[in-house]
Amino acid sequence: MQTVLRWGRSLFVALALPVVLVTLWWVLSAGSTNYYSPPLQTILTTFGEVWFGPRLVDDVLPSVTRLVIGYAGAVVLGVGLGILLGANRTLRRLTEPVLEFFRAIPPPALIPILFLFAGIGDTAKIIVIVFGAIWPVLLNTVEGVRAVDEVLSDTSRSYGVSGWARMRHLVLPSASPQIIAGMRQALSISIILMVISELFGSFNGLGFAIIQFQRSFAIPEMWSGILLLGILGFVMSLLFALFERRSLRWYHGLRRSQRGEK
Repeated sequence: MQTVLRWGRSLFVALALPVVLVTLWWVLSAGSTNYYSPPLQTILTTFGEVWFGPRLVDDVLPSVTRLVIGYAGAVVLGVGLGILLGANRTLRRLTEPVLEFFRAIPPPALIPILFLFAGIGDTAKIIVIVFGAIWPVLLNTVEGVRAVDEVLSDTSRSYGVSGWARMRHLVLPSASPQIIAGMRQALSISIILMVISELFGSFNGLGFAIIQFQRSFAIPEMWSGILLLGILGFVMSLLFALFERRSLRWYHGLRRSQRGEK
């Protein structure tokens, strides 16, 4: 019963503010005659006409595919390199200047260079997403690995737990809260970079469609694309929250027990 109530409370918290904002938008925009701020009813009507058709395959699916591949690449590389650097102090000191140099470069600044070497296809766009989204995963993983409890580390060493067994049963569980926090930050960055990468030299995707609508003064269509991006981000955030809840069930249970909750 408590689990059902907890789920209901979480769902209410997640949906309450969006419902209020959409209701306000509907009421305040009703009857609007401003060309650049059409009524929400018009935007929603246009939404169905635009996105529940060929554009779903031509623009939405390519964007989501790039987003998923780029985000997955950033997570795999970030966690792998983060574990390696977090566990090896010498390697971390050697690579820190180079990593700080590349981290300071805004990913959009690399788009013209990547287009020169990788063309204007999906490869360059995925690289932009990976390059921008890898940093929160990498840095959080490094800090998570470095912050492993020394008592637990000494205990595992005393019992002869080493190699992959130590990594699997001690390091990764201890670092997983910070790793997943970095993954959450990387998700929002990936969505932003997905759109930015599609604004330049692209022939499909959500970013391409929105900028084309704006240039052709198709204002309701432009707003419908922006609305779709918000819905996409919201859905992916909910899916990530489910993943986080399942992956860190032990951690949240421990926190609740420390607070005296059941």
